[in-house]
Amino acid sequence: MATATLNLKVNHRPRMLSLKEAAEYCGLAVKRFPGACRVSPVAMPTGERLYDLRDLDSWLDALKDGGADSDDEILGKLG
Repeated sequence: MATATLNLKVNHRPRMLSLKEAAEYCGLAVKRFPGACRVSPVAMPTGERLYDLRDLDSWLDALKDGGADSDDEILGKLG
């Protein structure tokens, strides 16, 4: 019987990301990220403000599906 070796490299990304990491993950420049991304950072007990990877994924999925509203569309829905 033949045997084969499989080499896998697993990239582990922490769930909570810094501003720089979150911007990189979303493919945006750090300077543009806070204005473009609707995800709010989470205030951690250490005082750091980190972005939840799951929230970023949801935001990106909404962009893909056309479900991300502009500020004007949101205001229009409220009034």
